[in-house]
Amino acid sequence: MTNKKGFQDAPPDEGSAMTPDQESAIRIMANSLHRLNEAVVKCVDAGITVELMRTARYHNESGNWGDQLTPVIRTK
Repeated sequence: MTNKKGFQDAPPDEGSAMTPDQESAIRIMANSLHRLNEAVVKCVDAGITVELMRTARYHNESGNWGDQLTPVIRTK
């Protein structure tokens, strides 16, 4: 890691036991989260307060689940 202001990447996980499809899904989600985080920073810099709130939880039929988020927006 370099010493830069702001956020830094987490070190890679050396022992992943995920399938290629799972790794692809994680990469897609990570890219989307990166864009979301950039959008949150832009909103905050524009004077908007943003809170991400869990509003639902998605379940598949194999016992896996994931949180669904909705932004709560506040202006001054």
